[in-house]
Amino acid sequence: MTPKILVILGPTAVGKSDLAVDLALWIAENKIGGYAGAEIISADSRQVYKGLDIGTGKITEKEMKGVPHHLLDIADPKERFTALDWKQRAEKAIVEIIARGNLPIVCGGTGFYITSLIDDLGFPEVPADTEEQKKLEAQSAEELFDELKKLDPERAKTIDMKNKRRLSRAIMIARALGSVPKLTLTKNKYDTLQIGLDLPDTELRARIKARLIRRIETPNKKGVNMIQEVENLHSSTPHGSGLSYERMEELGLEYRYLAEFLQMKIDKEEMMEILSAKIWQYAKRQKTWWKKDARIKWYAPTDETAIEKEVLKFLN
Repeated sequence: MTPKILVILGPTAVGKSDLAVDLALWIAENKIGGYAGAEIISADSRQVYKGLDIGTGKITEKEMKGVPHHLLDIADPKERFTALDWKQRAEKAIVEIIARGNLPIVCGGTGFYITSLIDDLGFPEVPADTEEQKKLEAQSAEELFDELKKLDPERAKTIDMKNKRRLSRAIMIARALGSVPKLTLTKNKYDTLQIGLDLPDTELRARIKARLIRRIETPNKKGVNMIQEVENLHSSTPHGSGLSYERMEELGLEYRYLAEFLQMKIDKEEMMEILSAKIWQYAKRQKTWWKKDARIKWYAPTDETAIEKEVLKFLN
């Protein structure tokens, strides 16, 4: 039989992690589909990195409620962890989870990671850190984005237009292949149910802003807020990571603009305004990635009963 996997996806701040945990507990309690339980595989391109906790919204041990989670805190933030790295680790985790009699639940907001797994996308052999890439990265982000729009307009709609490394890689792949790999609707080795969570734009944008304020102003259980987290990441003390501001720029969003704040390039009010707008733009790019995939079944986060019925039908 084709192995089944459940996918929980959607834009940032919509409540994916909470739903995944609730479903895992429900499956374990009721032995849905004959599964002993469920385990969650994170599909987030920044939560793989150690120490990037508050800024990425990484689930806490308390919030996991005893449900095993995979692919969190598996990479050094100084090193680059690729989509291919993630896919290989996710496939290994799926095999191990199924061997334990449990259901794999893939949960996250990095669309390309999820697509690469469920549609078994191949990855182009385009070497990284070549002279071509160095020449590209010497250009401005605006110049790179303009070139990518000409080469591959679809990829340009979903990429971070300020991330020079990602723009450079996308251009190199487009030059090699004619375009960045697109969504394919071919049958693959997994039987997949994709549950998408979404909210009206006004509500989601309000959530994003409220969450940002909370992370900036309110310390977590360790007594650290998001600003202090980034200060600690940059610190070269025994408790710090010595993460460069340049690398934080590559990591994007919270880490990019908090790095600018700590370098006094922008003040706190500017940082909050810019970040709120940029995270909302990111949420819209996430929606753009998924809108063409008719296989995704969309729900509001409060529709848990309807979601359970869908999952029950799928697993049985």
